[in-house]
Amino acid sequence: MTTASEFEVHAPLPAVRQVGFADLRAALREGLADFREIPSFAVFLCLFYPVTGLLIGGFMLRYDVAPLLFPLAAGFALIGPFAAIGLYELSRRRELGLDSSWEHAFDVFRSPAKWAILELGVLMLAIFFAWLMIAQGLYAETVGRLAPRSAEAFFRDVFTTPAGWHMFVWGNLIGFGFAVLSMCISVISFPLLLDKHVSAAAAILTSVRSVLENPKTMALWGLIVAIALFVGSIPFLLGLAVVMPILGHATWHLYRRLVPA
Repeated sequence: MTTASEFEVHAPLPAVRQVGFADLRAALREGLADFREIPSFAVFLCLFYPVTGLLIGGFMLRYDVAPLLFPLAAGFALIGPFAAIGLYELSRRRELGLDSSWEHAFDVFRSPAKWAILELGVLMLAIFFAWLMIAQGLYAETVGRLAPRSAEAFFRDVFTTPAGWHMFVWGNLIGFGFAVLSMCISVISFPLLLDKHVSAAAAILTSVRSVLENPKTMALWGLIVAIALFVGSIPFLLGLAVVMPILGHATWHLYRRLVPA
């Protein structure tokens, strides 16, 4: 007798469509419409982003570990798809004409896919912490050898010394690699888990295929997300309370265009 888990493993992967720049504009437009329709709890769901960022940033500055501030802020993009899981659920319910009150964002904890979502979430967190460890190691091998005694001295050393520029260039290149890896794995995998009965592995493979089938479009999507997160991080990550909900809702609508119902 075939079990449910065996079905998940051997079931064919979802099909993937080719999308264009017009689809990105439409997804963003629909994501903004979702945010306007349900702004209060969208902000509520993402409020922990600026709050957590402020708390951690203050802690780091206080203890003179400013070198991790930029990797930490950049790392938000790595775990963003996992953190926005409730927003995908709200967009899904609104699309179906169901009640999209804020408490339904937590329906994901009762979803049949909750364990697959947790597996994928743990993977994204592991990538996030790997990025932080590598960033810390790069700092120790470059600017860290100069032993700056304050946050001001650290920022001065980054932009006025060869070691600082070495860290800056290599840090951005490595960070870009982590960003590409994260996007390939998670760009539509979490919405897919909510929408269809598939395993975490199937969701990852489908997400990777969506990037390979649409390299230029998905590269532009990644650039849009990066710019939006950068703008939302000014000042002190507060703008993420608006940027994150819009991107989260838009991601759901992009998923709808990539994977046939």
